[in-house]
Amino acid sequence: MAEKISSNLIGLESDPIEVEWCEKDAQLYALAVGAMPEDDLDFIYENRGPKVLPTFGVVPGLNIMGGVLGKVEINLAMLLHGEQAITLHRPLPATVKATAVGKITEIWDKGKAAVIGLTGEVSDKDGLLYTTHATLFIRGAGGFGGERGPSSEETKVVIPEGEPDFTVEETTLEQQAALYRLTGDRNPIHIDPQFAKFGGYDKPFLHGLCSYGFAGRALLKTLCGGDPAKFGSMTGRFSDQVYPGDQLITKIWKTGKGEAVYTMETQKGNIVLNQAKATFTEE
Repeated sequence: MAEKISSNLIGLESDPIEVEWCEKDAQLYALAVGAMPEDDLDFIYENRGPKVLPTFGVVPGLNIMGGVLGKVEINLAMLLHGEQAITLHRPLPATVKATAVGKITEIWDKGKAAVIGLTGEVSDKDGLLYTTHATLFIRGAGGFGGERGPSSEETKVVIPEGEPDFTVEETTLEQQAALYRLTGDRNPIHIDPQFAKFGGYDKPFLHGLCSYGFAGRALLKTLCGGDPAKFGSMTGRFSDQVYPGDQLITKIWKTGKGEAVYTMETQKGNIVLNQAKATFTEE
């Protein structure tokens, strides 16, 4: 039986989950987060690898979340993705069979909402492959008497003054959400108008993880020269909705050797990804 959200759930683990993917899965993901033949051929053409975008790891990450959240009472219509992080321990292979374990590492009571933090580790025959961390914001699920958690000021990522070192602008497709959901994120709030209205939104909006994938491509291109072996990690907080057809503008500031911060906004100027950092190998 699923358990109600409470602080007692911290430490709850999923059973080991078998995950696997093949070249086609990695190629579909790349297309779903905006990859284009003229710039990203290595990631969508099998005769050039294909290489795997570092953020592809969030796709099996959904199975990790599901393995844990299946044990918790949650209304999907009230669930929003709060933050996402991924750390690569080595480049992702194009074909793999691996084992994943998910664990609830934090639960915060925000009054009108609950925040659940989940960490997942994915390992193959050669050891730990990558680690993910996500926070989920569940509206209407707070008030259970748990700790409120750190304030936004305590975790604030400072954006340097001055112009960014890199700016990457791309425009999403009208069918971007419909395409991205084929990678495995089938939440109907991103495609079903009635379900979106039930959740309090005027219309379906783009998956936060799709925007995250666009940001990951921008970081890979500008900081890593397109080489996944130089990609270390990235974090980001989802702060506003993106709608299919919106422009995504990723602004990146290098803050130290192998370190950067970034933001993403739309053509309207609203910030959709913030509190965002990245690490990479810099020669």
